[in-house]
Amino acid sequence: MPERKRIVILGAAGRDFHNFNMVFRDDPSAEVVAFTAAQIPGIAGRSYPSSLAGPLYPRGIPIREEAELEAICREARVDQVVLAYSDLPHVEVMHLASRVLALGADFLLLGPQRTMLRAPVPVIAVSAVRTGCGKSPTVRWLSRQLRARGVRPVVLRHPMPYGDLEAEAVQRFATSADLITARCTIEEREEYEPHLACGTVVYAGVDYARIVAAASREADLLLWDGGNNDFPFLRPDLYLVLVDALRPGQETDFHPGETVLRMADVVILAKCDHMGQADLDALRRTVLRVNPGAQVVLGVSPLSLSNPAAVKDARVLVVEDGPTITHGGMAVGAGYAAALEAGAREIVDPRPFAAGVLREVFARYPHIGPVLPAVGYQPEQLAALAATIEASDCAVVVSATPVDLGSIVPVTKPIVRVTYEFAEAGEPVLEGILNHFLKTRPELLREVPPCGS
Repeated sequence: MPERKRIVILGAAGRDFHNFNMVFRDDPSAEVVAFTAAQIPGIAGRSYPSSLAGPLYPRGIPIREEAELEAICREARVDQVVLAYSDLPHVEVMHLASRVLALGADFLLLGPQRTMLRAPVPVIAVSAVRTGCGKSPTVRWLSRQLRARGVRPVVLRHPMPYGDLEAEAVQRFATSADLITARCTIEEREEYEPHLACGTVVYAGVDYARIVAAASREADLLLWDGGNNDFPFLRPDLYLVLVDALRPGQETDFHPGETVLRMADVVILAKCDHMGQADLDALRRTVLRVNPGAQVVLGVSPLSLSNPAAVKDARVLVVEDGPTITHGGMAVGAGYAAALEAGAREIVDPRPFAAGVLREVFARYPHIGPVLPAVGYQPEQLAALAATIEASDCAVVVSATPVDLGSIVPVTKPIVRVTYEFAEAGEPVLEGILNHFLKTRPELLREVPPCGS
């Protein structure tokens, strides 16, 4: 028997497992000797269990820190290293490649053809060129539009398996109680809870072949809600990609954000109400230069505060969506904008009050502005978040995380929630594109209301 090719998969608890399942799990010529972990704290030190890895891996596969890459490659005489996570600057991708090539190994990227599943029902997928562009509000808008037409959608979420991988092989969420039973982190609840509030079932987990099969049995159509700026795990029949007007110039600077922009059927210029017309026109030209065949539509995300009067003239601590502010690269987000619009007297910088692991977060991401990222992957992070909020010299907390923060983090300070949903702006309208798509799928079409109804 020829010696198996030894492989390391660089990951962040998501794309890495999917690529393994799709390409390497049943390949007797390949041996994945390790996964590595990045971006998400606390996900190394585990193993990908043998029950998921298959009979070629009776002892499972270790998950180690990415910082150990060189040591792993030397110890295991690695032949190939596969990059399998997202939202990386192109230059950082090549730094990783250089580390690998210097050891004599190959550096690989697996593409859509080898890693996309085919679903037995139609698929609409939503991705973005960066984390935090507004994918999930767009998916919620689509789910409402579909139900209004008699189409039953189910959401498939990009994976977030940060706990017991065996228990998270196939996850189905239909109620808030399901989130509690699954011991979901803040980051998971941020993604799942708003969909459940809209009445949409959500699937996620580790083994997407099984997930797609299960979800398709109860759906007329699957909605892929992407993570970071990754491309979908299943082949879309209609592919929507968001570009963030608040981060112009980043459309082609990140992996695989440039890839998804080039793949898109429809490009949404999100948050365009925050951009002047000249800049908006320039962004549109950039998009069409990269993807001249795409339809370009405009989208806005109007902000709403649960209690604006409590914010006016107050000293405010702002809590923002975690990934958008950390590896998403934004200094501030929707909470900061909403607090200023409501007339906050002062935005309190959380740094002097940061507790525990949050001090490490601020040190690791020095670009963060005077806001507190809602990092809550592990119990100690939740405890640090609560301690920071309680210690802060503020009168009120403005929370722009999509989850009900007060139900998870026990604090005495009043919390005002910020909500934001996708809305169309200008022509052509996304509703018209959706109607046209449904007309090409007569098995789905019950009734198409007139555009704008």
